[in-house]
Amino acid sequence: MAESPYPSTLNGVFDAPLKERYDPVRLTSDNILPILELPLAKIVLGHDASDNESIAKVATGDISYTTFIANQAQAVLRASHADLTQEQVKSQLLHVGLAALFSFLQSNVTGPPLEFNSADTVIPSSLRSDVVTLRTVRAKIIRDLSVDGEAAYKLTPNPELFSVAKALLVDKSSDGSVLAKTARMRVNFLHQKMLSEVASTLQDVIYKDVEQLAKAGLDADETGRFMLERAIIHTHHGFDGKARADLDQASQVRKFEFALTGKMGKRTKFQERDTSQLVVLAKSADEGTKSTESSGPKKLDLNDDTLLEAISFADKKSSTVQDDLSEVLQSVDPNDQPILNPVDSAILLAMASAITNTAPENGLTREETQPYATRVLEGGSSNWQIYTEALLVRSRVEGYRSRTVERAVLQMQALVDQVLADTATDDSAAQQPSSEPTTFLPRPEKSESAPAADRLEYIWLLNFSTRWHLEAELAKRWIELGGLRTALEIYERLHMWAEAALCYAATEREAKAKAIVRRQLYEAKGEDEDDENELFEGPERSVLPADAPRLFCILGDIDKDETMYERAWDVSEQRYARAQRSLARHYLALTPPELEKAEAAYKQSLHINRLNNSSWFALGCVQLELQKWHDATDSFTRAVQLDDTDGEAWSNLAAAMLRTPAPEPTPEVVIDESTGEQSTIEADPHKRKREALAALQRAAQLKGTDARIWDNVLTVAASIPPPSTPFRDVIMAQKRVIELIGAKKGEKCIDLPILGMLIDFLITAFEYDSLLIQSDDGLVVRTGTIPGQILSLVDNNVVPLITHSSTLWLLVSRVEMFRNRPSRALEAQEKAWRATVAASAQGAFQMGDEKPWLEVVRSTEKLVREGYARYGPMDREDQKLEGDAEAEPVARDWRFKARSAVRGIMGKGKEFWEDSEGWTRLTELQSEVTGN
Repeated sequence: MAESPYPSTLNGVFDAPLKERYDPVRLTSDNILPILELPLAKIVLGHDASDNESIAKVATGDISYTTFIANQAQAVLRASHADLTQEQVKSQLLHVGLAALFSFLQSNVTGPPLEFNSADTVIPSSLRSDVVTLRTVRAKIIRDLSVDGEAAYKLTPNPELFSVAKALLVDKSSDGSVLAKTARMRVNFLHQKMLSEVASTLQDVIYKDVEQLAKAGLDADETGRFMLERAIIHTHHGFDGKARADLDQASQVRKFEFALTGKMGKRTKFQERDTSQLVVLAKSADEGTKSTESSGPKKLDLNDDTLLEAISFADKKSSTVQDDLSEVLQSVDPNDQPILNPVDSAILLAMASAITNTAPENGLTREETQPYATRVLEGGSSNWQIYTEALLVRSRVEGYRSRTVERAVLQMQALVDQVLADTATDDSAAQQPSSEPTTFLPRPEKSESAPAADRLEYIWLLNFSTRWHLEAELAKRWIELGGLRTALEIYERLHMWAEAALCYAATEREAKAKAIVRRQLYEAKGEDEDDENELFEGPERSVLPADAPRLFCILGDIDKDETMYERAWDVSEQRYARAQRSLARHYLALTPPELEKAEAAYKQSLHINRLNNSSWFALGCVQLELQKWHDATDSFTRAVQLDDTDGEAWSNLAAAMLRTPAPEPTPEVVIDESTGEQSTIEADPHKRKREALAALQRAAQLKGTDARIWDNVLTVAASIPPPSTPFRDVIMAQKRVIELIGAKKGEKCIDLPILGMLIDFLITAFEYDSLLIQSDDGLVVRTGTIPGQILSLVDNNVVPLITHSSTLWLLVSRVEMFRNRPSRALEAQEKAWRATVAASAQGAFQMGDEKPWLEVVRSTEKLVREGYARYGPMDREDQKLEGDAEAEPVARDWRFKARSAVRGIMGKGKEFWEDSEGWTRLTELQSEVTGN
């Protein structure tokens, strides 16, 4: 604009129209206040309001100040302005919203303290004429932030700033530009982070904007940042797998190389030899284009008598790393890594946050998480807020190790002190605790600071926490260390009554916990509410707190009272999904469990929060118990769609699919696109089993050490009859079961019918052609083929486990005969006979039990007729004949051995079984052998 009517501090801010850009212009402390004091801003904020009736409603709490601003903005957009075009009006409203948003973040997340009083700047004088009115206005703003029964922190400082941002960037945002969509997404996500738990209503609108921005055609740098920001959103909503995928893509777009690997080095002061140490090697693509001066709060030293302050790595030449590392990373010195681009540092921190520690076999453990934060800290960061986040991530990880827990707590305390000091306000009506927080460290020096613009520059790329969430996290850490009193002091000072009650309940002081919760919900029965013995058993308060649904659920948990959950549901106007989840768990805990009611409750909760993976999983489990196979299939399908890394959900999905009645198979008509000809493909009668098998294979991939899942893979794969049987899957599953539980269960972990089916296929059904190789040691099948894999399974996995199973030795005998190795086949037959005799000896020869006796008789018959008589006269396979030399038989004395075996059994069984049916059969067998 040639003649700008704005203050000089705004020159350049509005010079150009809105662009299709992802990141907003960089606002600083020099231009935020002038933006909030623009003439148009004063109109929207109500400083020049002519609508006294609306102002009066705001003063009494009948409507929220947020609603008032949104209505004012709508009126401004409809009106004509002599000195501003419509595009300029939209631009100014957008920038006013952004200025308020950045100010709110500065005053609640990053610091330093605002250079202006937010109430005086934003709220009209008539609404801040006295402290009571101002507090009423602010309380209404915060109360109206409740979504789906989830409440915002009731003492949120400077809520009017967020009110302006929400009204202008969300409620009345009609601009379709990328910048406007980005701003709306960020405000809604900040709103989500301010709530006690995830609200599905906000989750839906956040992801709607995320999907639109993904299609916005961003450039490479913007795409990298967007992927990182989306990963942060995924992590907050529990989608860790999606977050890691986005982080990988962001790294590729930015050409940022990093890897978690091992390097030789020393971790303790007394190590004499180098051992492999975990380290993240990382190097930015744009190294050297930025300042190398590190910026951030003070990093506390470890000061441990054993551990070094940092791992001392061996020199690059002698240290070992992965062979698959890129040349760029192999050239990095782990003792002196280059400073990273701030965005790349944020990627490493996001990677640490996206790691799920509840299932160590699927994700990285805490021990493997720490190197990501360490890389950012030891390499240094040129951004204050990123360095602060790295310190916080490290302290979270170190809090679980005895030698680092002290530094972890003190570092977190220092960070909390820093944030509290940097976000302090002198507003007498501020909605924040007035008493000083507990601290054990000196206040940070003023020199240990950075300007607001630098702190806010990368804020959306970090998994940041508000000042009250940080304090609550510190309190939780004190609880874990046994500092219950310190934690309670923090919760009570913050007026976090739900957390205080949970703290008491966890230490078996349920009466105190109930009293704290009931105080918020019910009137006192006596006249003195401060009486320590007051149980607050009076009527329900006329105005319940915004977090009443959560408080009612806590009461229900303590008393196991379903009426409390139902009251939480009613108070939230049927929007608090947790109430129904708690009700469902209550029904399942009953004896006997009320499955139908639990199913209905889970469905109610999912009607509100459709993206809750754990609820879909629990619903599916209930439906399995109810034998509602089709419904269970649908529920587990939704669960794996939300989190495809949930191995249990995949396994249960397969179980439900197998039990769901399959529709009548119908042929499929296929049209050839090139010729237009139609052809018919016969329906696969085993389609349902194949789908279930695919689900089980995914489960096995995710939970590779769960023998139960591999056993299910084995059973389902083998249930598909030949020739359609997926033999490779059967072989792999049986091999994995043996590897996992063979040492514990021995031969019992081998599925005999399935192994028999494999050997039948090996011997009778497979067409070998060129797969056979005749060697001096018998017939050899080429490795890698299905028969080769069956033979490998038998030789390497089955035979070493056999101890008492005659059936297994008989199967081995068949395999050996297939290989033209009759001597080994006979040897396996003999072992099968001995195993049967040993297993049946007590019952047959000492107790006179006919069943084991007949088993011994049958085994002896098999040994003589199918063993000695068949294999004994055959030529041995392990001999080389020269000239006219006569071949050596497998057992020249096979008749003698057969007679000895029959005679031995008859001798043992004469006392009990002479003249029995079995004795007669043995007599006939003896005659066959002797030739009489």
